[in-house]
Amino acid sequence: MTYETLGGVGVTIVMPTYNEAANLPRMAEAVLQLPLDGLHLKVVDDSSPDGTGRIADELAEKYNGDGQRRMSVLHRTEKDGLGRAYVAGMSAAVDEGAEYVVQMDADGSHPVEAVPRMLGTAVASGVGLVIGSRYVEGGSLDEDWGAHRVLLSRFANRYARTVLGTKIRDITAGFNLWSAQALRDVDLHSLDSAGYSFQVELKYKAVRAGHSAVEIPIRFEERTEGVSKMNLSTQIESALVPLRLRLRNRSS
Repeated sequence: MTYETLGGVGVTIVMPTYNEAANLPRMAEAVLQLPLDGLHLKVVDDSSPDGTGRIADELAEKYNGDGQRRMSVLHRTEKDGLGRAYVAGMSAAVDEGAEYVVQMDADGSHPVEAVPRMLGTAVASGVGLVIGSRYVEGGSLDEDWGAHRVLLSRFANRYARTVLGTKIRDITAGFNLWSAQALRDVDLHSLDSAGYSFQVELKYKAVRAGHSAVEIPIRFEERTEGVSKMNLSTQIESALVPLRLRLRNRSS
């Protein structure tokens, strides 16, 4: 699958932001330099106090010259979780006609250069989901991750996989490419998870809806600017969501 083959495929990268002023300019540049003519970047900003939203608007003005609409910004007034931000951005992308939607963090942890490979895999195989996976052969984590974070991440994946009975090795992954049809079948607005567990719930429901998932290896980098948004409440939610999903599945 060549870049020329993928050039006309409509793919929108949805990038939620909160206090990512130091990271967003270089991330936008890297994304919009990808050799994909049908690529669009949609930033979803939750009223960042550090001015990320304003910077996003300035970048959109910069990259939308010559009549092209390569970047857009969705401003949200309420900070109610990563999952809600993704629902807003991904729903808008599908409504605007995107054939594929990519989830990507703004902190540089996800390798931008993997997007064409993910898109090529989806187009060639017809699957509804391609996961940028840390835990398949060839995948890896930045060495700057502490041992406790590595153990926590691996445990969270094993726990969710066991509870939900899924074969997806990196079910908590945040770097994913979805077909528009998969997102329609899941019904994004029906998802309950507000935080990081959104990643687990969306994958689980997509597979339950009949969509196949393919995992391709990536290297997950540590952020160089800003701070992680993970906190105790999101960790607790992440532990409870797989149990809730399994119980609902048994009762349905």
